[in-house]
Amino acid sequence: MNKIHVRVADWQKDNAEIRRIRETVFIAEQSVPPELEWDADDATAVHFLAFEGDFPIGTARLLPDGHVGRVSVLKDWRGLKVGDALMQAVIGEAEKRGLKQQMLSAQVQATAFYERLGFSLVSEEFLEAGIPHVDMVRHSA
Repeated sequence: MNKIHVRVADWQKDNAEIRRIRETVFIAEQSVPPELEWDADDATAVHFLAFEGDFPIGTARLLPDGHVGRVSVLKDWRGLKVGDALMQAVIGEAEKRGLKQQMLSAQVQATAFYERLGFSLVSEEFLEAGIPHVDMVRHSA
């Protein structure tokens, strides 16, 4: 396997790759309705792409208020620390921008992943796009 690297993406220039990953993970695999996946926040978010070599394999976004979302890794690369690399990049960018608190709505099955990264549960379970979620928050030092 080639080295995994993450970079800040350009929503306009990298749109096709970001959409390909999110459509595969959220719309095709998890049956999220397209009208819920695509929203106006994409235009103002900082986007991230994870690569193996030159091939995009994961994405995430950071909103100006510190909300993290759309964290997704293609199936063949799960369990290889791609999500960790993405989230470290997101957290680093949030801290660089002075966002001392990062928030996200995590799918319940991913809560342990986010807890390892310093996020804590702050809500009861709820459904979003028919998938059980919880709200989580992380405070920067």
